[in-house]
Amino acid sequence: METRVALMGIIVENRDSVARLNSLLHDYGEHIIGRMGLPYAKKGISVISVAIDAPEDTINALSGKLGKLDGISIKTVYSKI
Repeated sequence: METRVALMGIIVENRDSVARLNSLLHDYGEHIIGRMGLPYAKKGISVISVAIDAPEDTINALSGKLGKLDGISIKTVYSKI
């Protein structure tokens, strides 16, 4: 199956959702290339970037599940190849 590379930008505003967010990322771990998280104490948020290589349906499924979490904002950018 053809895969695409994408970058997910995630903003965490509700720390109560972090456990579920981490669980979802773990569930899709076989597709994740890398992840970087930056706490931003001044604003009380965290910024996470996730690079992923997966079929587009899989990326969309993960993005949709993450976007439904309370206090989580996510945008996904796809490579052109």
